[in-house]
Amino acid sequence: MEWLDALILGIVQGLSEYLPISSSGHLEIFREILGINLPNEDILEFDVMLHAATVLSTLVVLWNEFFPLCRSFFTIKRDDNFYYVCKILISCIPVAIVGLFFKDTVESFFGGNLTTVGICLCITAALLAFAYFFRTKPEETNKLTGRVYRPRDITWLDAFVIGIAQSIAVLPGLSRSGTTIATGILLGDKREKVASFSFLMVIIPILGETLLNIKDMLSEPSASGSVGMLPLTIGFIASFVVGCLACKWMLNIVKKGKLVWFAVYCVIMGIICICW
Repeated sequence: MEWLDALILGIVQGLSEYLPISSSGHLEIFREILGINLPNEDILEFDVMLHAATVLSTLVVLWNEFFPLCRSFFTIKRDDNFYYVCKILISCIPVAIVGLFFKDTVESFFGGNLTTVGICLCITAALLAFAYFFRTKPEETNKLTGRVYRPRDITWLDAFVIGIAQSIAVLPGLSRSGTTIATGILLGDKREKVASFSFLMVIIPILGETLLNIKDMLSEPSASGSVGMLPLTIGFIASFVVGCLACKWMLNIVKKGKLVWFAVYCVIMGIICICW
């Protein structure tokens, strides 16, 4: 892989990780455009490093929220922050099951299958559109249900359901942030709470996968030969810098409830991928 290709993919990852347009799907699209052909294991290795960079950007942007959570959890304060972390851990259970028992199945969907990407992008668009029309502003009557919408904090059951959504969103083209945020909104959770929860809940599985990936790289150095350390480094830095900017942008977008425009984008890109 050339360093310029890694730079482009890093920018794509940093931007699309937080915007509800599927980072994995767009990485597949740009690999096809750039003509990058790598074994599936090398593709996943590079993607995991890019995701690790965006996780780091999440920690930087949400540090004021993240640090109190860690302090309460590791000191077992039993306050709201402690139980919030427990909800995050519960949300990680479904994706952990997928990673442990269905890793090979997930890997088979990567590697240039733009038909799958296109279909999943259209599903993402449907989720975002449905969440937009199903949930209106607080204290307003919903046009679909006729009920007054009163958003709530994330419950234990909500955390697990959002976790299930995250585990399904490992498919390329199905936006993780879009799926989890839309699921939370559909459940009736507060938009700003769902956005922060969505960005924080991915930290544990991505860091776990990254540590395993680093272990494999150290034990089998030849496994990363198709990528190279320079592209990995450039991609990591680009993904981190762009991710910091995109994370702040996305938090504001979710608060304003403007996700429906990303649904339009996803359905257009989905159709293009299927036709490609």
